[in-house]
Amino acid sequence: MLWVLLLLLAWVAAGTTCTRLCLASVRAAAVVDETDRFRGRGLTLYEAAFLSGGPARVADLTLVSMARQRRLLLAHTGWATVVDPRGRDEMERSVLGAIGPYGQSRIAPVRTTAAAAESVRVLADRLVAAGLAVPDGARTTVAGAVRQVRAAAAAVLVLGTVALLMPSQTQENRALVAIWFTLPLILTLSCLAIARIEVHPYTRWASPAGQHLLSALARRADTGSDDRTYLTTVAVRGVRAIGEPDLRAAFAHREPHA
Repeated sequence: MLWVLLLLLAWVAAGTTCTRLCLASVRAAAVVDETDRFRGRGLTLYEAAFLSGGPARVADLTLVSMARQRRLLLAHTGWATVVDPRGRDEMERSVLGAIGPYGQSRIAPVRTTAAAAESVRVLADRLVAAGLAVPDGARTTVAGAVRQVRAAAAAVLVLGTVALLMPSQTQENRALVAIWFTLPLILTLSCLAIARIEVHPYTRWASPAGQHLLSALARRADTGSDDRTYLTTVAVRGVRAIGEPDLRAAFAHREPHA
């Protein structure tokens, strides 16, 4: 009856990891009432950029926005040069501060420094409090829980195989053992399938409510051709979605790292 002990281990692994995944998914999908305020006024470009690509996307949007206004030059060689040293908001002032007093710097360190600025952290906290962004812990918790369930499914297979290969098992016992080990395997695979449908890609930045607002913003971006539409495309899809070769070249030096 050693296989019963192996079966208990399989159930413990499957039950524990599936419970963790369910709890993590519920926390990630939690939305508070303040979300209605954003539905009324819509997302700003900075908010859309954060929900789409996180702090790095906010820095990209700020750089491109300043370049569109001819207050910053983004060379295809990967250098940023200040033309107008006056920032119009906290994000722009963070970028100018990252470039430094000499008015010129490589784009990669500017982007990294601007993404870690206090203004971006304040923006992130506001979106998390509104239920539109996923908290830092939830981003890693859901993905980690999925990995644990996958490991549990593999463990159930291994334990079931060991139980079936025991020399003391009769043919009828093997059929019974296979049925019992199939149950925790079905549990883990079902949880993985539900997680794939409900929370994939595991809400890296935007919560389900944030994803809904982003979808509406992206649809509007597809129907316009003005400067705001251009910046909305940068916010939602990133720099590489734009058809300007020079602008893509200015950011190309960081693409392998990204």
